[in-house]
Amino acid sequence: MPQDLHLKDHHSELRLFRNRMLVALVGVAVLLGVLVARFYNLQVVNYDDYRTQSDENRIQVRPVPPTRGLIYDRNGTLLADNRPSYNLSIVHERVQDMDATLELIGRLIQLDDADVQKFRQRMQRRRPFEPIPLRFRLSEEEIARISVNEFRLPGVSVEAELVRYYPLEKLFAHSVGYVGRINERELGRFTEEDVRRYRGTQSIGKVGLERSYEDRLLGEVGYENVETNARGRVLRVLERHDPKPGQSLTLNLDARLQKVATETLGDNRGSVVAIDVKTGGVLAFVSKPSFDPNLFVTGISFQDYRALSDSLDVPLFNRALQGQYPAGSTLKPMMALGGLADGVVDAEYTVNDPGYYVLPNDDRRYRDWKRWGHGKNVDLIQAITESCDVYFYDMAARWNIDQMHDVATRFGLGAKTGIDLPVERPGLFPSREWKRGARGLPWFPGDSLNAVLGQGFVLATPLQLAVMTATIANRGTHYRPQVVKAVGGREQPPEILHHVEARPEHWDLVFKGMEQVVYNIRGTGKAVGKGLDFKVAGKTGTAQVVGIAQGERYDSEALKERHRDHALFVAFAPLDDPQIAVSVLVENGEHSSEVAQPVAREVFRDWMSRPLEETADAGNTDSNGEGTRG
Repeated sequence: MPQDLHLKDHHSELRLFRNRMLVALVGVAVLLGVLVARFYNLQVVNYDDYRTQSDENRIQVRPVPPTRGLIYDRNGTLLADNRPSYNLSIVHERVQDMDATLELIGRLIQLDDADVQKFRQRMQRRRPFEPIPLRFRLSEEEIARISVNEFRLPGVSVEAELVRYYPLEKLFAHSVGYVGRINERELGRFTEEDVRRYRGTQSIGKVGLERSYEDRLLGEVGYENVETNARGRVLRVLERHDPKPGQSLTLNLDARLQKVATETLGDNRGSVVAIDVKTGGVLAFVSKPSFDPNLFVTGISFQDYRALSDSLDVPLFNRALQGQYPAGSTLKPMMALGGLADGVVDAEYTVNDPGYYVLPNDDRRYRDWKRWGHGKNVDLIQAITESCDVYFYDMAARWNIDQMHDVATRFGLGAKTGIDLPVERPGLFPSREWKRGARGLPWFPGDSLNAVLGQGFVLATPLQLAVMTATIANRGTHYRPQVVKAVGGREQPPEILHHVEARPEHWDLVFKGMEQVVYNIRGTGKAVGKGLDFKVAGKTGTAQVVGIAQGERYDSEALKERHRDHALFVAFAPLDDPQIAVSVLVENGEHSSEVAQPVAREVFRDWMSRPLEETADAGNTDSNGEGTRG
């Protein structure tokens, strides 16, 4: 055995091995400690944060829009419904390339530039992970195409939505109105509370009752937590809080009466307003021509809107509420009552009518509509019956214009009626103060002569004329006109604005004059009473559209159709116990007996032929609730 061979030092090797093992164990322990600490940090310390982030990838909170309240007429006929519609929506966060996605969708279904532009506008005001509608009212074929290509369209989904539908279309467009998509201007006026309330809702009331009762019809938004996959598809609903539906409206309007008035008005431009004399409830509210409100619900096309807005007949214009027309001789019964109350005339007062009237120290002749006049000793009843202008010229010449203005105001002229519809116009009944402020001129006696006949500066809406007539019919109770009868099943009581005070014999004189308008052989409203088994009281009117030079006669043939006189008629029925008041205006209709009175007659005929229970608000029923009116 060699001498230089050294024996192994097992103790040293064992000690080295133990040191290395110790270092390794310490290293493993440290690493395990770090791992445990990290696990602890993830699973305990930051558990809530990371769970929330995980849930945000898996669970989405989606708003659930409320069902909009329905609208019914007084007899339960549905005027505004909600119908399902399938819309194409996109969640922006789920789409990697929006332009490519839109291009692909455009190859699958019809998608025009307007759809894309509106989509990008909506995308600017969206909430995170909120579906943004791109196309509304998809057809079954379009739904199928999207479904087949679903794997190519992450973030794209077809969603069901209830949208507004108006089953009677044009019939109630100017009263019920319509909803439309929320635009940028409306969104800019939203408060934070409004933003919350309209989450998930794309529409808002634009005109009519849909606008004025928006808060009641809208309801309250709900929400649901849904689980989604990586492509944004909903797997299941984890939690749901149901929305609160909007309140339904029951109207005073009567669908059958509305249809009768609309059809009898025919192709004429004009308006018909019928009011319940005993409550102020609006029974009919017609403006023609009209339009189909369904066109606006999901966004009207440019072509359709241009056809409506460029039409010379202006179908979007609400003539009953916003049309301001000279009231003409329809004001004479009201003026007669005011003249009696102020002592300007009495039952025995008469005038001589040669066909014109001349003011003292004035050479101008104020013509009567009847060129040869109404003869001698024309009293108040004859003046109303035959619509004698000279009698009222004489009354106005001896009457203070401010007193005349006060009478008109008490009957609802020259100010908004307060009806529960938006954008009403006030009309105008002038006064000294008004003329000096508006024209910078004093009041002249000739102005009073024009005003007493509803001409000159005087303007009134068909609604105001109906309110005036209803106030006469119930002998001075001035009600606020109401379209809505009940909200959410809770009736709205009639609202009395004030009472017009007059002596009973004065009311009797005016009633007699309005009765003779219809039933006297010389009355100007004979056409309205034909074929009715109850009595009607009324007053005709003619409103000049263009002026006629002194000494010239009105020549219909020499004027363009739209420059001819408007035909007006106001009336109430039945005479012995008034229930319903009506105003009819036909633009450029000229002859009330031909175009306006037949409309009023058919409205009266329909309403008074109803079973008593159908018109309970308009009159008293007998003990067993049976029978018919009239």
